[in-house]
This record gives sequence, structure tokens and C-alpha cells, in this order.
Amino acid sequence: MSEKTWMDKAGEHTLGQLLYVRYFVAVLVDLVVLNLFEEYWDAVVIESFTISLLTALLLQLLLKITIKIEHRISVYFKSKSGVFTKIMGGVLMYMVLLGAKLFILELVNWTFGDRVQFNGPWHGVVAFLTVVIVMLAIERIFVRIYFALDKNPIEESV
Repeated sequence: MSEKTWMDKAGEHTLGQLLYVRYFVAVLVDLVVLNLFEEYWDAVVIESFTISLLTALLLQLLLKITIKIEHRISVYFKSKSGVFTKIMGGVLMYMVLLGAKLFILELVNWTFGDRVQFNGPWHGVVAFLTVVIVMLAIERIFVRIYFALDKNPIEESV
């Protein structure tokens, strides 16, 4: 019995495998972004590579949780009618978007203390939000590249 190569298994992935690869790549993206900011911007200071890896893991977990919460709130308010309800939904979404990021910043501070610092305007909030926005944007770019690559399936001759 011969083993299948990775090319033979191209369409045989489980949901668990796909989620593992997705979050593995997302953590690596976050790790690279964190370390690039740490290296090139004085507003971001991280004590060591290990701390930056743990920070990337924590950020990935917390960002995914807050994105799920934001999505649920959005779906709820989109299903409602009325101007007042739409305005309240927008206000609540804004509060959750900003409040969740401030909560994450405080949790990073509580978890790692002085080993991870975001400095600058508003006690580092601007630096933290900049890092998070860049992380999410680059993750989105990677997702778009992944789906763009799906448009050309593997040919038999390869």
C-alpha cells in the first residue's frame, strides 16, 4: 500500500485541519507584525521573541472572540427595523469596537506588564490600535491571496 502525497490529498482536508492552518498562519502574521513594529517603531517595546510569540497568541485569541461578538451584534441590529434601532446599533458597535480593543490592551498590559509596552499618545492606545489594524489588514490580505490561488486548480500533469 503506497502512501498518498500531499498533492494527492489536496481536496481531502478536514475542518480541523483547515482551522489549524488558518490560525497558525494568523499567529505567524501577528508575530511578524509585532516584531517589525518592535524593531522599527519606538512606540512598541517587547522584551523578547518568546514574549512577542505569547502576545501574538493572546492577541489572536482575543481578537477572534471580539470579532465574533461584533458580528453577532451586527447581525442582530441588521435584522431590526427603525431609525432609532439602527442608530443604537451603530453606537453600540462603535462602543464594542473601541471598548474591546481597550480591554485587549489592558489585558496585554496585565498579562505581560512592562515586558510589552505600547507607548505614545493616549498612553499607548494609538500605537496599539495601529498594530492591531495592520495585523488585521495583513491577515485579510493573506486570506484574499489564499482564495485567489483557488481559482487555478492543480492540473493532472503537475
